[in-house]
Amino acid sequence: MAHESNATLRICDDTGDGVVLEAEDASALWVLADAFEAATVSACPGCKCRVLAAVAVVDVLDRSRPHPSSGPLAELADEAPTLHLYVEDLAAECTHRRWLDPLAEEWADVVVGPPRRPVR
Repeated sequence: MAHESNATLRICDDTGDGVVLEAEDASALWVLADAFEAATVSACPGCKCRVLAAVAVVDVLDRSRPHPSSGPLAELADEAPTLHLYVEDLAAECTHRRWLDPLAEEWADVVVGPPRRPVR
């Protein structure tokens, strides 16, 4: 998936619909939302990639100072077809090898896509 060159963070639902943030906005949101710690159900220890509880995302945004992406993110969380949202750290060059819990596979299925079988 191609992203804008300055994009550093993407938050999406399991269909891939989401919000892409450029570096300055991503950093500000990360601080205002306290790195989404209260909404995180699983996270890579090496980067910002994580799985968030959609309902908790709305609570985190309601408790934080306003940010230009708060409205679109709250709408994304409210309309998410599943219980989770997925954070992709577009600036990291992490391989996620230390992310060992089962939700790492769910995150990868959404963000990276299902494993591809070699074509014969």
